[in-house]
Amino acid sequence: MAPRVDALYYFLIAVTAFFTLLIAGLVISFAIKYRRRSKDEAGVPIHGSMWLEAAWTIIPLVIVLVIFGWSSSIFFSMARPPAHTLDVYVVGKQWMWKFQHPDGRMEVNELHVPVGVDVKLTMTSQDVIHDVYVPNFRLKADVLPGKYTHLWFKATKPGKYHLFCAEYCGTNHSGMVGWIIVQERAEYEQWLAGSVGQGTTMAQAGEKLFRDLACSSCHQADTIGRGPTLVGLYGNKVTLATGSTVMADEAYLRESITNPRAKVVAGFQPVMPSFQGLVSEEGLLQVLEYIKSLKATSSNATGVVPPSAPSSPAKK
Repeated sequence: MAPRVDALYYFLIAVTAFFTLLIAGLVISFAIKYRRRSKDEAGVPIHGSMWLEAAWTIIPLVIVLVIFGWSSSIFFSMARPPAHTLDVYVVGKQWMWKFQHPDGRMEVNELHVPVGVDVKLTMTSQDVIHDVYVPNFRLKADVLPGKYTHLWFKATKPGKYHLFCAEYCGTNHSGMVGWIIVQERAEYEQWLAGSVGQGTTMAQAGEKLFRDLACSSCHQADTIGRGPTLVGLYGNKVTLATGSTVMADEAYLRESITNPRAKVVAGFQPVMPSFQGLVSEEGLLQVLEYIKSLKATSSNATGVVPPSAPSSPAKK
């Protein structure tokens, strides 16, 4: 996105510089041309011009519309990750960045990614508001406690790029820095082989946590218990007790774990306890990755509403 962002930025600078010089030049030239040459000289009335009035109304309008359309196009491209991405989970904490890969590998203040690959960051904060800022990639987004925000990028050149926190977050805010290390494919594979992982994937860690918290006693895989099954839930629509529907994305799943009564699912009672404060942000991300890994089959009762299917009871 950097070339597109830069092109818009340079266009804004060019428009600003052009009209600054134009207006300043006209002010100076008119001040000289229409100055009073003697004490007895009186000004001559100048009648307005409809064409001039229309010109300096229509021209700025056209320029503003061009800027609006151009910037909106870039905004929507930045806000919509491609279909297939390398997913990385980010937790901001005073005063460090913690990165978690789906295969279980974790990094602190460093993120290794391969060149030419779309990378999606799912971000949250463990304490206060932080902000991921990578100047070289033209990326910047707030990282909020209790909420997921997303960024995506595709690094096109190997190198080591600065990562900053751009939101004041406490006394050591200036020290909350890191690096995004972009490597060639072969070098990245070598780093994967040589780095130390946890031995378990995020989905496996999430499954263990899911069972340790006794979630499986209500959310069963093959049948509907006190809570609906989670199989095939992620990415589909859920019917609520109010009759409305909501997309089962990361935000919905997180809210369902930390505040289950906020959106009660049709066909089920609000009996699920809150796990707010009982599960760390890393643990929540692991559970979400486990839920994402549960794929529906023809023999599963998914409890979800596909976008083109009729409504039916769904997961909380």
